[in-house]
Amino acid sequence: MHKLHELLRRLAEADVEFVLIGGYAAVIHGSAYVTNDVDVCAVLSPDNIEKIRRALADLNPVHRQSHRRLSFLEVPAPGQSLQNLYLETTDGIVDIITSVLGVGDFARLRERALRADVFGVSCAGISL
Repeated sequence: MHKLHELLRRLAEADVEFVLIGGYAAVIHGSAYVTNDVDVCAVLSPDNIEKIRRALADLNPVHRQSHRRLSFLEVPAPGQSLQNLYLETTDGIVDIITSVLGVGDFARLRERALRADVFGVSCAGISL
């Protein structure tokens, strides 16, 4: 299994509520081209952040936007929420954002999302 597929599988199995966006979502709509990262839209509540941490813990997740490469397992502190996460792991890059410019936030994307199987992972994907 491709490492990026593994990132997607881990998020789904951890019960992280997300909508697939970006290149992987384009596969739902017939694209054969896949980007080199996994992009999702999700609510980054303290609960969801902990689910994401558990899902990625053994993949050494670090914040890509930080020049000091801060560990996602330590930052943010427990109980804090975030707007966006740009992570690099040993299996690849995963970007988790709370809204898509011109489309809306997670709730809006989820209400219009399509359910699909993407590389063996059942998940919600952004609709056209």
